[in-house]
Amino acid sequence: MDRFPPDLPEGRALDLTGRGTTFVRDARPADGAEDVPTLLLLHGWTANSALNWFACFAPLTAAGFRVVALDHRGHGHGIRTARKFRLGDCADDAVAVLDVLGIERVVPVGYSMGGPVAQLVWRLHRDRVEGLVLCATAARFREPRADRVVGGVMGSMSLAARLTPPPVRDRVRERVLVSKYDDTPLGQWAREQARLNHLRSVIDAAHELARYDATSWIGEVDVPTSVVMPTRDETVRPDDQRRLADAIPGASLVEVDARHDMCATRPERFVSALLHACDDVSARVPR
Repeated sequence: MDRFPPDLPEGRALDLTGRGTTFVRDARPADGAEDVPTLLLLHGWTANSALNWFACFAPLTAAGFRVVALDHRGHGHGIRTARKFRLGDCADDAVAVLDVLGIERVVPVGYSMGGPVAQLVWRLHRDRVEGLVLCATAARFREPRADRVVGGVMGSMSLAARLTPPPVRDRVRERVLVSKYDDTPLGQWAREQARLNHLRSVIDAAHELARYDATSWIGEVDVPTSVVMPTRDETVRPDDQRRLADAIPGASLVEVDARHDMCATRPERFVSALLHACDDVSARVPR
């Protein structure tokens, strides 16, 4: 894909009573079929529903899925709040979106940070989940020996983001969130998307993610699950992703020869694996 920004389903602001206003994309199969499985796409850290899933909407709807994707708190056009970022709040936000859209049950599809959000949607709202697809993610992101260091660094960055003047925050955001993208058409568009993020919320999200540990309960997952693992992932260790698949009873594992950012840099490989995983899970959901 060489054209950016790509064609995307039209998004809209959605008010979640008592929570705030988020941003949602809702795409359906072209034939207008109503009684089809719904995928709830949950993006990764520093991304949004556009950047994480731009290559996926058309193939997934063509395969017969309804696709709902939202921007998480502080990311893209997601909820803005003084409340600290919490993964559990993101899970609750996602279910609140389902309530507004009148959707009863979904397959949450989580990528990287979206993986813990998907896991928490199952844990906190089990009656709304009929399957899980977990991509480039794990059940634990924390490194016990590094907890104190990570907590101290992230806490200091979060405090700085709260107290520094807006021009300084803008410069920090450019350096932390934007400068990593190159000058290709994709990189230029990704920089535009990264500038939508709220710096303090994104830093808080990193802190929260570093503390996440579902290993004590992930083995209780009782819905069809597939794990999509980039075998050259440099961000979430493939061994941890494989352990996630091993921990969930009956989970399938789909391996992709790619790095952590495969959704953007190797979309054809990722989409192929994602379609396989979603079809696999959907076929195992009792109808």
